[in-house]
Parts: sequence; structure tokens; C-alpha cells
Amino acid sequence: MSEREGDLWPSIAQRVSIYVCAAVSLHSHATSVTVFNGLNFFEWRKQVNFHLGVLDLDLALLEENPADITDESSDTEKLKRKASDRSNRLCMSFMRMTIANNIKTTLPESVTAKEYLKLVEERFRSADKSLAGTLMAELTTMKYARSRSMQQHVLEMTNTAARLKSLDMTVDDSFLMQFILNSLPPEYEPFQINYNTIKDKWNVNELSSKLTQEKTRLKAQGVHTVNLVGQGASKVFKPKSKKFKKKGPAKVPQVANGKKEDKADNCHFCKREGHYQKDCPKRKAWLEKKGTFNAYVCFESNLSEVLSNTWWLDSGATTHVSNIMQGFLTI
Repeated sequence: MSEREGDLWPSIAQRVSIYVCAAVSLHSHATSVTVFNGLNFFEWRKQVNFHLGVLDLDLALLEENPADITDESSDTEKLKRKASDRSNRLCMSFMRMTIANNIKTTLPESVTAKEYLKLVEERFRSADKSLAGTLMAELTTMKYARSRSMQQHVLEMTNTAARLKSLDMTVDDSFLMQFILNSLPPEYEPFQINYNTIKDKWNVNELSSKLTQEKTRLKAQGVHTVNLVGQGASKVFKPKSKKFKKKGPAKVPQVANGKKEDKADNCHFCKREGHYQKDCPKRKAWLEKKGTFNAYVCFESNLSEVLSNTWWLDSGATTHVSNIMQGFLTI
């Protein structure tokens, strides 16, 4: 082995090591990218551009493909074409590794990486438009659930607006804050009136903080919602048994002077004589007692962990009322 050949071996080993590390790094980056399924183009494109930029392989996506190499091409043009071909080849491999198989087979391979990305966008951008419409409808119709904290509610609406922004539909902060105010229940109307009258402008974080304070104030004032659970008396149908009478001569009622005997005033409720059922005092007392609805209130607060057999309810209301214990077990 000559001295010159011995000097070349370290450089060759270094190149092989660099190529192996680059391949491993490319595969690790590709596995961390969200797989494109036809409905998440904007999110997929954003992640692809980021990872290819980190790997310094996005030259084919940023610049046009240089001219073919000829005998008259300079060394600079040859190096530029070589770098462009390498970037195009690795970009194509990276994008195809992050696309679902059922979509990958419908896309042509004999194009550049820049044309490939544009083709994917033209085919599947309409799916993202339908998703944007769904998210916009969700943002405008969302309502605050009392069982959740105010910060969670504001954060959910903020995340929905961020997803719309990733779909090229920017929601201004003023519109987002108005959507948040429109999602509040009626007891927050004084807060909305106060917000509309002040001149200062809040951001979303300030609005979330002040809404949390307002919820604490309303809770301290005793603004509660009540769930009433009742159970009426059920009637059980009992079929009457048939009674058969023995055959015999029919009995003829005795009639005095051709007229029926007048019966005394009998009450069909208490079975006593001297008054009718409509005037029966026991019946009146029974009707009054039947019309009275007794309610028992169970109110507990400041509890975070309770046993399963305790009267602790989490249905969204702050107070629950029931006239029977079974009402709580079936809520």
C-alpha cells in the first residue's frame, strides 16, 4: 500500500461513518413525524419542513432544480447539481416514509420533491377545509360546563383556535374572547356587561384569570343549580278473580210500596254514616297530605375524594334535591 493510499483510508472511513449516521438520523426523524392520512395535510407539511430543515436536507424544497450537467459546466454547477440531487432523493424518501400506504400508492414517484409536495397539497387540501368548518362550528357553539374549571374551558377553546390557525384560518384574539364570553351561562351576564363597558382590552390569559375570579365570587354568593329527583307511587295491576255463583232461583229484592228503601248517607272513603265522601274530613286530610311534596337537600362542598357509597354527586349541579334516598342512587 502506497503512502497516498494510506492517507485516503481515514477519509473514506469518515465518509462511511457520516453516511451511516445520516441514515440513522433520517429514520429517527421520520418516525417522529405524524403520518399523513389524507386529513391532516397542514400539520404533516409543517412537521416535514421542520425535520428536513433540521437535517439540512430541504434544498430541493427551497430552490428549483438546477440545469443538467454538461461538458461545459463549471465545478460549482456540478457541486450544486450533486447537492440538489441528493436533497431531492432524501426528501422524497422522507416524505414517502411519513405517508400512509393507501395514499402512497396513488401518488407518482417520477417527480421532484417540490412537485411531489405540491401534488399532495392539491389532492388533499379540500379534506382540511371540511375539518376547518367542523372546528369553526365547534368553536362558535361551545358551551361552558359547570363541572369543569374555567381555565380548562378557556384552554380548550384556545386549542381549537390554534388548530384552525394551523389550517390557515386565523382567529383573531378579539373574536376568540367574544366566543368565550358567548359560551358562558346566564349568571355571567353582569360580567359580560362590565367587559363591554370598560375601555381596557384584555388578552386571553387575562380573561381566563378574571373569569376564574368571577366563578369564585358567584360560588361564594351561593349561586347554585338544583336537580330535583322525584318518584311517584306506582300502581300494581292485580287481575280480579272471577267468582261463580251457584245456580238457583233468582232473588227478588223486597220493595215496600213499590219503592226502593232509601239508604243512609254512607261515606265510601271511611265507610261511616252521616256524610258523603266529598265531605269526609279524613279524605280531605289525606288529599292535603298527598299533595305535600317533601324535599330533602344534601349539600357538601370542599371535598376532593369521597367514598362510592356517600352522597356525593358530580352531575354538573352544585346542589341536588330528592324526596327519597333511591333518587340519589339513580342519578
